[in-house]
Amino acid sequence: MHTKEEKLEAFGRLLDVLDTLREKCPWDKKQTNESLRPNTIEEVFELCDALMKDDKKNICKELGDVFMHVCFYALIGSETRDFDIADVCNMQADKLIFRHPHVYGNVKADTVDKVLENWEQIKLKEKDGNKSVLSGVPAALPSLIKAYRIQDKARNVGFDWQDKGDVWAKVREELSELEAELRKDDNEASEKELGDFLFSVINAARLYHLNPDTALEHTNQKFIWRFNYIENHSIKVGKPLTEMTLAEMDELWNEAKKEEKTNK
Repeated sequence: MHTKEEKLEAFGRLLDVLDTLREKCPWDKKQTNESLRPNTIEEVFELCDALMKDDKKNICKELGDVFMHVCFYALIGSETRDFDIADVCNMQADKLIFRHPHVYGNVKADTVDKVLENWEQIKLKEKDGNKSVLSGVPAALPSLIKAYRIQDKARNVGFDWQDKGDVWAKVREELSELEAELRKDDNEASEKELGDFLFSVINAARLYHLNPDTALEHTNQKFIWRFNYIENHSIKVGKPLTEMTLAEMDELWNEAKKEEKTNK
């Protein structure tokens, strides 16, 4: 691993490269916060994909792409004389120190739950901090992740189930209400009840320390692998999926499941 001096030298080299590109590259010259934003979103998702696959080489690569975007936004900020990368780093360091009084101060917090509880209270007290408990949840978050963050923030101020086992009654209640609306064939009401049901399942996952987004992505990848197995078989035998019966596809699906277990 590199020394601190080597890390700082590498950081400086990246900043120098960005400065040069901003001056001499036609593409880099014309970029703005708005034009970079879609690329940033894409890079973050690519990093998330590498993290899910635990692909160390790609994690390093994608971290570089995301980090470059952070530095690029800071460069644009320096051009307008609003802030630069030093301001970004110092502001983040100051925030971390302020939010960790159990490390940099005299506050006692010897459990993760206590740290998170203190974290939310501190954020409410910060200058320019969150005006309410839930205001810190970004509006643009995907709905599943947003639901988890909303529930987690509410938990940090004591709004939560006292016994996590009690959540299952709520899950069953929401499922029952969804089924009732579906039987009525009322799409609008069914959609609302589906939202309530999903929210309750996400709540259950949180209470049992499971990340629903990660869990769902694992299932997505598992489905893709099994469906690709069926599709590859159909190509091999020269029989299109559209001409296969459901029973034939089910049989191949079960084969794929067995193959998964063998490969683990």
